[in-house]
Amino acid sequence: MKEAEVGPPNKELYALLHISPEASDEEIRKAYRQWAQMKDIATENFQRICEAYEILSDERKRQIYDIYGMEGLTSGLELGPKLNKAEEIKEELERLRRRKEMEKVSAHVQPSGSILANLSLPQFLKGGSIMRGMAMSSELQSQISKRNAIAIGGNLAVNGNAGGGAASVMLRHQISSVSSIEFMASTGLRALIGVQTSRNLSLHSTATMGITMSLRDGSINLSNSWTRQLSDTSSGNIQLVLGPESSVAVGWQKKEEKMSAAGEIKIGTSSFGASAHYTHRFSTKSHGRIAGRVGSTMLELEVGGGRKISAVQYCPHVGIFWKFELHRGRQKLIVPILLSRHLNAVFATGAFTFIIKPYYLKREKQKMLENMEKTSTQVQEARAAAEKAQQLLQNVANRKRSRQLDTDGLVITKAVYGSKKSLNKKRDEAEEANDELASQLHEGVKKSGIMGFCDPCPGEPKQLRVEYTYHGDRYEVVVDDYEELLIPQAAHKI
Repeated sequence: MKEAEVGPPNKELYALLHISPEASDEEIRKAYRQWAQMKDIATENFQRICEAYEILSDERKRQIYDIYGMEGLTSGLELGPKLNKAEEIKEELERLRRRKEMEKVSAHVQPSGSILANLSLPQFLKGGSIMRGMAMSSELQSQISKRNAIAIGGNLAVNGNAGGGAASVMLRHQISSVSSIEFMASTGLRALIGVQTSRNLSLHSTATMGITMSLRDGSINLSNSWTRQLSDTSSGNIQLVLGPESSVAVGWQKKEEKMSAAGEIKIGTSSFGASAHYTHRFSTKSHGRIAGRVGSTMLELEVGGGRKISAVQYCPHVGIFWKFELHRGRQKLIVPILLSRHLNAVFATGAFTFIIKPYYLKREKQKMLENMEKTSTQVQEARAAAEKAQQLLQNVANRKRSRQLDTDGLVITKAVYGSKKSLNKKRDEAEEANDELASQLHEGVKKSGIMGFCDPCPGEPKQLRVEYTYHGDRYEVVVDDYEELLIPQAAHKI
């Protein structure tokens, strides 16, 4: 890299403020004030003038700008207390540049792999080997050009006294923005060659057609599949396969922030089957899963859950096992340990009562505490603003209350806004607001936007409880955060 002093000095921001690079802090402030007074004249460049003042009035930002210009400021340089000297700033910028270059290379070459080691505790306790089997797979993907990508992979598997392996290569070419073609070949237990093409039929649907030929017996398989985006979070697909084992399959997938689910029904010339699974993510580190497969040749149920690196699962034809998963980058180590071949009601009840339920309740409480700590400053500021708004509205609210009391009309005695749990269990944890509340709140309007209210629990589902009197009778109503509210109504009468 060339030293900054070799290139032309960075003077653009100084010229924008009409000052010299040697200008003092006071001269910079004075120049900015002069431009601010002429804002109408300098409207077109005023945003750039503000940016120039923000940079040149900050000692460290100005130092970086003088050495490396805008590139140094936009490269992500950490402006910490350690970067006090020009040499330290240069070293930090060099480090960031090297990191960006490595990220650029890794974006074009992506290795991935997994190692699976099957262990059996019952087999070990009977005097046998604890190792039941082992499998390894590895793949290297590379974007060799803008339109072409290649993937090379292989796998090995050993189970008891039997084993095998395979190697594969795939070349993908992007024909246009809506279509692509893939050429593939593999050798080993499933030696074959094939070609597959995909095309976006519309904004929400895709069609794929492929043909493969086995190098062992010369058999040919034709496949066609259609995928349709049903909503923002769900899609459906139909697949037709013609060959030695012809089949038709219909599937559905749904994926949201907290859950994912999928199901498929497959009917073939010599078999049929159906499968489904549901996964719920309690947090970024923990999840629960239930899955099932049924057909002419199988009956399988899987119930599992895990926290980051482990999971507990059960399959009728295998048993209960504990699965550890270690992830580092795109590499995985999976170690399922068979604990027992049988499941009974006592075990299932004990697992739910003493493991699953306490863990779920503990996790929910931890999430609530983390959210409260994370948003405490935001809530305090919003609460202070709401209290000021209530003070401003107090006189108006008192006049309206007096007028309604004189006519025995509508008087809101209490309005409480907060999380559903707080409203149902601990009412004092919710946010009590002023009595100046409109008699109609339209659907889709968030209640924290009402003047005098604030959001006491960001990120949690909330409700609004309103207590009021009308013609001498007491009323109470609870509505969700975005639900319409219209009062008075006979259905609210207590």
